[in-house]
Amino acid sequence: MSQLKQISHNDNSAPSTPGKFKIEKSPYFNRTRWHSSLAKLTLWSFAFLAVILIFFLRSPSSSVPIDPSRRSLRTYNWGGSAWEKRVRSSARVRSRNGMTVLVTGAAGFVGTHVSSALKRRGDGVLGMDNFNDYYEISLKRARQALLERTGVYIVEGDINDEALLRKLFEVVPFTHVMHLAAQAGVRYAMQNPGSYVHSNIAGFVNLLEVCKSVNPQPAIVWASSSSVYGLNTKVPFSERDRTDQPASLYAATKKAGEEIAHTYNHIYGLSLTGLRFFTVYGPWGRPDMAYFFFTKDILKGKPIPVFEAANHGTVARDFTYIDDIVRGCLGALDTAEKSTGSGGKKRGPAQLRVFNLGNTSPVPVTELVSILERLLKVKAKRNIMKLPRNGDVQFTHANISYAQRELGYKPTTDLQTGLKKFVRWYLNYYSGGKKAVE
Repeated sequence: MSQLKQISHNDNSAPSTPGKFKIEKSPYFNRTRWHSSLAKLTLWSFAFLAVILIFFLRSPSSSVPIDPSRRSLRTYNWGGSAWEKRVRSSARVRSRNGMTVLVTGAAGFVGTHVSSALKRRGDGVLGMDNFNDYYEISLKRARQALLERTGVYIVEGDINDEALLRKLFEVVPFTHVMHLAAQAGVRYAMQNPGSYVHSNIAGFVNLLEVCKSVNPQPAIVWASSSSVYGLNTKVPFSERDRTDQPASLYAATKKAGEEIAHTYNHIYGLSLTGLRFFTVYGPWGRPDMAYFFFTKDILKGKPIPVFEAANHGTVARDFTYIDDIVRGCLGALDTAEKSTGSGGKKRGPAQLRVFNLGNTSPVPVTELVSILERLLKVKAKRNIMKLPRNGDVQFTHANISYAQRELGYKPTTDLQTGLKKFVRWYLNYYSGGKKAVE
C-alpha cells in the first residue's frame, strides 16, 4: 500500500469534528485533492512571476534594450504663451525683404553656421534640434549657447513629431525651411541602420507632409550628400551623372530623399532644392570626421588610420570649408522660388533643383595629415590601412559649374587656410576653454 493510502486509512479512524464522523474517502479522492493543490500552487507561482515581470518591464532601470533607431524620440516640453513668445521673437525679420526660416538640425555643424549667418543679415530664424547622442551632446549645447547669444532660439524636438511641426507653423508662417537635420556618418550605419531610416527618410517625409498642408507652403532647401555618387568612377561628379550605385546605407537614404523630394514636388507643388555637400570641415565641426579626430589623436600621440586604396592607390576628398558651404546654402535660399501648392493641392509646376557644393580641388588624405602635422607642430603616427568595405569611397570631386551659374557659388578657402582656422578653434575650445585635451 502506498504512503498516500496509509495516511488516508489512519485519518479515517477518528471523527474530524466532535459529534460527527468523517466520511470515508477513496484513494481516488485523495489523489484528486493532491493534484488540485498542486494546480493551485502552480497557478499562484505563475501569477507571482507575472507580477514581477510587469514590475521589471515598467521599472526605469530595466535592462531591456531600447531600439537605438528611436533614441531621439523622447518627451519634450513645448507650448504655452512664454514658449510661443520666444519662438516669435527668434523668427522676427529685422531686415527689409527678409525671410523667415525654420532651420532643422540647428545645433549641428552646418546648421549652427547657417543659422548664425541668416540672423546676422536680418532674417528671422528659428532652430529645431533633437540633440541626439550620435556624438558628444556637450558640443551641440555649446553651439546652442553660441546661437542664443545671437538671438536664435532652438526648439528641442524631433522632426518626426508632427504635432510640434504643425504648432510651429501655426505660430510662425515660415517662408522657407532649411532642412539640415539628419543622421550623418557612413560607418555608423553598420551599427545602427534604423537611425538612418528614422531620420533621413521617415523624418524627411514627416516634414514634407506638414509643409505640403500649410498655407502658404514654404520653399524648402535641404541637405543631400556627395555620397549619392557612390561607386561612380567618372570625375568630377556632375549633377547629371547616375546616382543609383550607393556604397553605404547613408548614401542610399540620401538618394531616397532626392526621390522623395521629386515626388512631393510633382504631386503637391513644393519648391525643393537639394544640396550635395562635399566633405565639409571647419570650426565647430563634427567629431566623427577624419580631420577632427586626426587632430585629437595626433595631440594625444595616438596612431591615426590613413587609408589607401588597392595597389597603394590614393584616397582623396573634395574638402569644402564651412564658410563656402554657408554661402552656397544662402544662395539656394535666396534663389528658391515659391511653392505652388495650396491646401495640399498643386496649382502649377514648382521648382525642383539639386546642386553640388564642393571645393572642386580634391586633396589626398595623406596631405591632410601633413598639413595638420605642420599646424600642430606634432609628428603623426600614421597607421597605413586598406580602405575598408564599409561605405567609404576612394575619392570625391565636385563639378560646381551649375551652382556657380545659378547660385553665384564660388569657394574661396583652400585646405591649408581652412585647417588653420579649425586648429585655432580646436585648441581654444578644448585646451584653453571648455575642455582639456585628454
